Amino acid sequence: DAAAAREAVRPVVGRYLQMTNYRSNLQRLGFTEADFADGGSDALIDALVAHGRPEVVAAALTAHLDAGADHVAVQFLDEDILAAARTLAGALDLP
Repeated sequence: DAAAAREAVRPVVGRYLQMTNYRSNLQRLGFTEADFADGGSDALIDALVAHGRPEVVAAALTAHLDAGADHVAVQFLDEDILAAARTLAGALDLP
C-alpha cells in the first residue's frame, strides 16, 4: 500500500527536510517549499524513497546503479531489519 508506506517514512524524511543542505539540494532539483510541508509531498517521498514489493525496491536500487551511482544507501524501516535485508538481497539475486 503506497499511502501507508509514504506515511511510515514521512517522520524519517521529515528529519532530513529540517536541514538546510538537504532542502537546498532538493530545491535545485525542482522541489518547492510546498513539497517540504508535513514530512514531504507524495511526489517528494516517491522521488526519495523506494517502497513497495521487494522487486520494486530492487528495481529502483538497480536503476540508480545503472544511472552511474557507485553506491546506494538503504534504510530499512521494517521491525525485522535482518529479514527485510534478506528479502531484498533475494530480489537483487545477492547471496
